[in-house]
Order: sequence, then structure tokens, then C-alpha cells
Amino acid sequence: MLIQPATPPASGSQIDGEPIRSGSFWPELDPVATRAAMRLDGTVTAERLRGALIEAIASVNSQLAEWRRSQLTAGYASLADVLADEIDGQSIQVQRWQRAVQCLAAANLTERYRSFDSTAAGHKQADELDTTVDDLRRDGRWAICDIVGRGRSTIELI
Repeated sequence: MLIQPATPPASGSQIDGEPIRSGSFWPELDPVATRAAMRLDGTVTAERLRGALIEAIASVNSQLAEWRRSQLTAGYASLADVLADEIDGQSIQVQRWQRAVQCLAAANLTERYRSFDSTAAGHKQADELDTTVDDLRRDGRWAICDIVGRGRSTIELI
């Protein structure tokens, strides 16, 4: 199983490696903290986790590229410097960026769960995770919307 319901992973997570850096504006992301926050179990190897995080960082940073440029122009050297409330001693903007990355990475990993187990039971379990994938992608989009100050709703006329 990819996402555990209640228990954090065993502390063998040191194999997840060093934090991932993404330039001078964005914060580092710790794979160990991500594994714990997203409750990813041992079926997700360190390599798969790191790859998913790198892709999620690239996606989030790409979606925030224009906003980042405006922040740099305004004189903010890093996301942590952007004026924002702090909760638990950390900028909510940094927390939202981390949430966006973690949710997109977890969605990516969960979506590929079906490849771990091709039995009927494995497919049934993967089907049950489809809602989880949608929720994770939604949460990632919402975090990005919150960073840029855009509403979370998308309304389309048909």
C-alpha cells in the first residue's frame, strides 16, 4: 500500500537522501519530511520518491514562474522573504509551496501504484486510490492558488 492511514513510516528514511535544492528563491525540500508528511510507506523507494519530488518541484515552480519574477522585482530574494503571516514559526507561503510539491509528488506516486501489483486485488486497491489522487492534485492546485492570491474556484461557461 502506498499511503498509510495512520502510522508514520519506520525511521529507515535516512536513505531518502539530502534535501532537494531548487535555486535560490525556493526553499529546500526534505524527502524524509515529505515521506512522513504524506505517510508514504516502504513500497516507495528513495529513488522513486526523489524523482517524484523533483518533477513536482519543477511543475510547481513552472506554474509560479511569473509570480516569482514579480516577487524578485519587488525586492524579495526568496520565498521566505515574501511578506506573509507565519504559523508555527514558518512563512505560510513556504508551507503552501511545500504542500503543493508534496501533494503533486504523492499524487504522481499513488497514480503509479497500479504498476506495483497487477493482481485483481491490486487493481481494486488502485481503483480505490483514484479519489485520493484527485484530492492530492486538487490540494496542490489550491496551494498554488493561495500563494498567488487567486481564488480556488474555476468557473467555465458551456
